[in-house]
Formats: sequence, C-alpha cells, structure tokens
Amino acid sequence: MKNMRDFITEGEKKGLCKRITAEVDWNLELSHIAKLNEEAKGPALLFENVKDYDTPVITSVCTTPERLAFILGQPLDSTLVDLYGHWAKLGENLIEPKYVEKADAPCKENIITGDDIDLFKFPVPQWYPLDGGRYIGTAHFFISKDPETGWVNLGTYRSQLLGKDKIGTQFIKGKHADIMLKKYQAMGKPMPVASVIGCDPLLFILGAARVSAFTSEYDVAGALRGEPVEVVKGEIVDLPIPAHAEIVLEGEVDADKFMEEGPFGEYTGYYSGVGTDPRNFMDVQCVTHRNNPILWGTTVGRAVTDTHMTMALSYGATLWQQLLAMKIPGLKAVYCPPEGSGRFLAIISIKQMYPGHADQVLTAAISTEMGAYGLKTVIVVDEDIDPWDIPRVMYALSFRFQPNRSQVIKRGRSTPLDPSLPINAREITGRLLLDATIPYDWKDKPIPIELDPKMVEQVKSRWAELGL
Repeated sequence: MKNMRDFITEGEKKGLCKRITAEVDWNLELSHIAKLNEEAKGPALLFENVKDYDTPVITSVCTTPERLAFILGQPLDSTLVDLYGHWAKLGENLIEPKYVEKADAPCKENIITGDDIDLFKFPVPQWYPLDGGRYIGTAHFFISKDPETGWVNLGTYRSQLLGKDKIGTQFIKGKHADIMLKKYQAMGKPMPVASVIGCDPLLFILGAARVSAFTSEYDVAGALRGEPVEVVKGEIVDLPIPAHAEIVLEGEVDADKFMEEGPFGEYTGYYSGVGTDPRNFMDVQCVTHRNNPILWGTTVGRAVTDTHMTMALSYGATLWQQLLAMKIPGLKAVYCPPEGSGRFLAIISIKQMYPGHADQVLTAAISTEMGAYGLKTVIVVDEDIDPWDIPRVMYALSFRFQPNRSQVIKRGRSTPLDPSLPINAREITGRLLLDATIPYDWKDKPIPIELDPKMVEQVKSRWAELGL
C-alpha cells in the first residue's frame, strides 16, 4: 500500500470502505454521518458528493482493528495486541525513504502558488457545533526538519483553516515540532514546514505515534512496510514529501507570530481552546495536489475515532517495544485501550518470576519514553489474564487487587489536553500504579477453579446436538 487510493480500491473489495454518492453538507452533516457510522462500527466512508465542491472527503479510515490490520498488511482478524507484536518485531529495522523524480510523483500533478492559493476551494468540514471554524488538518501531519542535525519529523497537530493561505498549528510544548521551532526562533528564522493531507494511512498513524527523538517516522514506516517510502523534494521547502500524497501545503511557521484559534472538539471528548488562545500558524506559500485529490479527515471527538485507534496502536506497540528494550523478563502482553486514546491507561500481563516483579513492571512503564508523557494509570495482571479482556481485568481488580500494594505518584509530565486537570494547571499529572496480581511471594496461593479438559471436549462435541 503506497497511498490512500490503494486503501480505497482494495478496501472496497474487502468491504472495508464504502462510497457515499448522495449529496452531504460539509457543515456538520458530513461529520455527523461519519460519527454515527463509527459508533456503529461501520466501514470507512468516501463522500463523493460534498455540497458546493467537486473534491471527495474520506473519513473513518482507521476506526477498527480490522482496518488497522489491513493498513499494516496483517490478517484482518488480528487484534490490537497482535498488531503491537508485529510493530514491536519489525519497528526497529529502520529503512530510510527513497527520493523519486518529480515526474514520478503524483503529488506534483498540480502546483499552485501566490495569489492563486485558496484553501477554501477544498471541502474542509465543520466537524462539531462549537468548533471555532473549519479544520483542514485532522487526519494530516506536518513535516519539519531539525536545522542542526537534519532529523526529519512527522507530527500530527490540529490545523484550523484561518484564511485562504493560513492554517493553525498546535505544536504542544516539548513535542518534536516545538523543539525544532524553538531552534529556528533562536536563529531568527521561520521554520519551513509541509502539511500532508491524504497519503498512505501508515504515515498518518506514525505522525501520531511516540517515535523517539532523532528517529524519522519515514524510517519506521519503511521498517513496517519492508521497503522505503517514496518521497520527493518540496517545491519551496527543502523537505521530503510523500510522492503519492493527495494534498500538500508548503510554507513556514514563525514562532513569534500568532493568530486566534479554536475551540476544537478534541479526542478527550471535550472542547479545547476558548477561541482567543493565540497559536502559531502556517503561512501557506505553495499547494500541490494530485488530479482529483481526496481530502482525508477524522471526526476526532469522543472515542472511538481514527485518532483513538491510531494512538492505541502506536502507543501500545511503542510501550511494549520500550519495555522489551529494558530486558524485563516475563512480559506476556501490553494493551492500551482505544477508549483511553492509547495514552492514559495501560494494562500489562506478566508471568511473575521473583518478588517485586510486578512493582518493577509498574514503575518501568511510567519510566519509558512513551509512558513518561501523559500515562496516568498502569494495571499489572497475571499471565492468565488477557489485558484486552476487560471483564477479566475487572475480575483481577476485584479479587486480586489490594490498595496497599499499589502506588500513587504525585508528579509526572502531563498533556495540556487532559480535561481531568484544571485548564490553568495541566503540565503536571498524578499517576496510579495498580498491582492486580497474586503476590509471587505468597506461600499459599488461592486455588483457581478450572474446568476438566476432557469434559470440555466432550461437551464441545455435543454442542450442535444441544442446540447451542
């Protein structure tokens, strides 16, 4: 899979994508159809007839494990945890992107500059009633480059349409794009950037992932694909652009210039921003796009949407990968529920091998690069509990958990989007580490009730006879 069109073509054949030919309004109607469809676990939707526009809009590309498996080239019945394992196995074998000639890059089929730029010519949705405007960047990513090292970063940050040639940025403090922007600010220069809207879905997933600093998401995508990502040099920015992207905005961000932005219905299920928050913005100086481009958007908002699924995939895989790198024995599985956006809650199953093993895993989880940013609750369970089996996790919390074996950490790095914290104090969060295991050092452990294996087989053989 090289691009969004591959996803649509092959996804249709597998029943994973559906075309909507009836006219829909970009103002709230499109988003509400998409959201209700997501809640019903429906397919990805390609809206081919958006009111007042010729450009189609695709939504809900990543909202089920089945479609994530399809994107990753894995069996469609794979669970999120199966996909974690695939990612953790291949994600370290980095493959750098490959430059192609401009003539071989579909993203260059149309090039628009100067006064001809008008981003309102694209069918940018109004997603939610209280949004501060139309958001062109929901399922997109920014490309930026470190001016000192040349490290290329892909990062997903929301982008409101602020004018015919301006879009908002949301470079959160300490995120990779923010680190790079501050370096350009110290140099007295604006930062060259590109916004990519519509591409190989894997690149969007990686743009939202917790890829380590100094590692390019392009290289991880190459590892997961088993071949290099094809890129082409930007028209006015010296950045590698996905050659098969649908729409590319090129320009710059000045750290000292701001515009009003927001509010926006965020993945936490609450609005963020009050409409007067000053934000940096991108001055768009060039637009390139394929013939008949496809705009990709996501409903964001309350779980579960593209955002929650992609974060659950990438954050869970990264946490597992980083725990394995610590050489901790006995790890059986890691699960970061989509309902928690993959970042606020982690459940880990282990085979206990020594006293204090559960405590080691709990503290290790919040010490990883992934866990150190925003992870609030970690639950450790025994190996007989599948961490994605929430009823069984509740069982462990009910019958194996003791409060005095758990820990409260009062200070840790937070995300400014966490609505459980006061809006003026969201940089620091608490953490809760829950030990829901039977202690390793207990001499006399509870005896579990287990079914007789022979009788299980006997009963299964009679299942149809019993009318069950």
